Amino acid sequence: MTSLNAELRTFYEARQQQIPSEIREIMQRAGQELADSGQAGRALTVGDKAPRFSLPSATGQALALDELLTDGPVVLTFYRGAWCPYCNIALRSLQQHHDAITARGARLVAVSPQIPDESLTLSEKHGLAFDVLSDIGSDTAKQYGLAFDLPDDLAAVYDKLGFDLQRVNDGHPRTLPLPATYVIDREGVIRWAFVNTDYTTRAEPADILHTLDALS
Repeated sequence: MTSLNAELRTFYEARQQQIPSEIREIMQRAGQELADSGQAGRALTVGDKAPRFSLPSATGQALALDELLTDGPVVLTFYRGAWCPYCNIALRSLQQHHDAITARGARLVAVSPQIPDESLTLSEKHGLAFDVLSDIGSDTAKQYGLAFDLPDDLAAVYDKLGFDLQRVNDGHPRTLPLPATYVIDREGVIRWAFVNTDYTTRAEPADILHTLDALS
């Protein structure tokens, strides 16, 4: 099976050829500024206590981290939204490994700043068997040190591309989370962390499974 990041790299290279050079330049500059900001290094990491949260699922039912941890470890992944093709590739890959994750006694949960309706559409489209939660205003992402604001020129590009973040993020169009995945043990401690400012790179499911094996 091709690794997730190999699949993302192939998609990225094909995508670059379709994006006008002036837009590509804005995206690359914003990406570099975010990397240079050092935010990834300030996000929560291994050994930190995972902040508690209670967020609505795609069906509107509130799910709390405490409740999820009663059954075993939690794999918590933050993504930007259904409008982001890299997020969709990553979520589909996690779905392909969902049985392997649950077989290890863990619960997989995805979090984005999108409204529940968008999460529901996403879940149905990709046949996701795990919960997709809505972090409106990115308050939970902020607690994990992941929330950042898009620069003006990149926000304008996203508007031009028709992403309509004003609507899908319920009035919080500028704030997004860094792509991140955490493995949290039953005591609520982060045992493995992947945080990257580069949205074209994601946590490898094989690394998540390896961590869960080590926990058990």
